[in-house]
Parts: sequence; structure tokens; C-alpha cells
Amino acid sequence: MLGWLKSPASETQVTHGQRLWLYLFAAITMVLLVLPTLIVIPMSFSDSQYLEFPPEDWSLRWYRNYFGSPEWMLATRTSLKAAVLTMLVATPIGVLAAYALHASKLPYIRAAFVLLITPMMVPVVLIAIGAFYAYVKLQILYTMAGLVLAHSLLAIPLVVIVTGSALKGFDMNLENAARSLGAPRWKAFLTITLPQIRFAVVTSMLLSFLASFDEVVIAMFISGGDNPTLTRNMFNALRDQIDPTIAAISTIMVLVTTLMMVLAALFGRDKS
Repeated sequence: MLGWLKSPASETQVTHGQRLWLYLFAAITMVLLVLPTLIVIPMSFSDSQYLEFPPEDWSLRWYRNYFGSPEWMLATRTSLKAAVLTMLVATPIGVLAAYALHASKLPYIRAAFVLLITPMMVPVVLIAIGAFYAYVKLQILYTMAGLVLAHSLLAIPLVVIVTGSALKGFDMNLENAARSLGAPRWKAFLTITLPQIRFAVVTSMLLSFLASFDEVVIAMFISGGDNPTLTRNMFNALRDQIDPTIAAISTIMVLVTTLMMVLAALFGRDKS
């Protein structure tokens, strides 16, 4: 242990012992972030009709209540469908936009970048209000198309930032060499550039899915009727009553999110 503390932690010869305060601070931060999740999981297995921790009696009661509820199942299908469609819409648009920003030599290209990430800078509630009034005029309120459109607006900036960062580390001369040998630009992009940034693309797909699946503010305004989202129903359930079913749903959402992150790491990593 003493040998590890005295060993260098980086090329600057800073030892692990000198960084011990940083390790402790990081550990405390991680505990504070993860602890709420660790509390919710055992609460979901409680047999009580109220949220309690630690549970006195263990049961799958609230999981059965969730899977046996037509209302919750409808909301789950809506959220999953909206998240998948958002991923399919936002990822290609964001990747192509990031590529255009990276390859373009036009002036004021930074202004275009700022315009693309504007939804990240505007409060979500303002976007929700604007979408609500626009959808009323367009008659797409409470529709899947409207939900996917609004969620894509939030997801595209994430894709642009993640993919743009990956493109900054990519040597465009490789693509230019393919084009100089006769490959069309689209083919050079698909065969040369895209494989090099595939991890960023997979990560962008994950973020797009989660941006839609976890979104609640916009869903409160524009989802409902035959297309209620899971997060909207969870918020309403918390507002109207304390339903332990929410703990079971939260646990499932955590597992789905974790699984997606693992899959992104496995399929997006460099296999060379």
C-alpha cells in the first residue's frame, strides 16, 4: 500500500499519495450520485403500499402491478417507440450536420454551430410552451410525430457535439485520399470517415435514445391521449398519490440505461 502511494500517478511524477484527496473527493461525489439509485432499487421490492426504506417485507407486488397495468404498458410502448424513432431521426441528421460543420470552409460556420445547439441553451419549458402552441396550429398535438419531432430537437445538439468532437481527432486527409482515387464523397464518408468515428456515432445514438426516453417537461405539454409517455405518467402519479409502482419502473429504467451503456461500450469500441 505504501509503495502504491509513493508511486507516480502520471507522467508528471505526481504520486498517488499526493492525489489521495482527489480520489476521496471523487469517491464521495460518486456515492452521492449513486446512493439515490441504490435506495430506489430495494424500495421497489417492498410489499408495503407506501414507499419505505428499508423494506420490512419483500415482494414483487409492484412489478406485477406495473406489467399488469394497461395504462403503464401503453405509456411504456409510447416512450420506447418515441425514443427509437428519435434515435433514428436525430442521429443521421446530427452526424451529417457535424460533418458539414467540420468539413465546411464557409465563413460564419460558428454561427451555424451555435444555431444547432440553441435548444441546449434555451430553457426546456420555453421549448415545451412553443411546441404546444405550434402543434395546436399544426394539429399534431398528442401525436407520435409531434413527440418525436420535439425530442429530436433536443437530441440533435447532443449528436452534433459528440460527433463533432470525434471528427476533430480525425485526419480528413484520409478521406481526401479516397476521393482523389475516384471515390464519391458519400462513399468516402461511409467507408473511411464513418468507421473511424463509429464509437461517437454509437454514443450519439445512446444519448438520443435516453434524451427522449427520460424527457418529462416537453412530454407534459405535448403527450397524452393515445400517446402518453412513461415519464409523464410517473410525474402525474407522484403528484396525485405516492405509488410504489414508480420505484419498480425507476429500477427497470436504470437497468435499461445501464444495459444500453454496456452495449455502446462493447459495439463501439475499437476492435483493431
